[in-house]
Amino acid sequence: MAINITKQPEIRVLPMPSDTNASGDIFGGWLMSQVDIAGSIAAHRYVGNRVVTIAVNEFLFIKPVLVGDLVSIYADIVHIGNTSIRIALKVMAEHGRGKESAQKVAEAVLTYVSLDENKKPKTIQQD
Repeated sequence: MAINITKQPEIRVLPMPSDTNASGDIFGGWLMSQVDIAGSIAAHRYVGNRVVTIAVNEFLFIKPVLVGDLVSIYADIVHIGNTSIRIALKVMAEHGRGKESAQKVAEAVLTYVSLDENKKPKTIQQD
């Protein structure tokens, strides 16, 4: 069961023409990068210290993202291990900067590891 850590998006971003692929859509790697940033924010917020990405467990591109779409990325904790935390992310895009309702354009699950000040895995304190 997912633990909803916030109803607000972790990040909102507006893709620019420089973020497009040869077909004119937003490059998938750009979107994956934004998802990783959003997931790391959620993971860090929960564990309270440095985290690093160790796995992209799942990534599904559902619809293309276009230049000028307002992209919002939402995160939910789906599992907390001893030193790792798995985050489910939902990517929504508002075409025309809010002129149309938001549509889900991607979803992903990423795993992060909590690190101590020596960059070694650190046990996650659970509430």
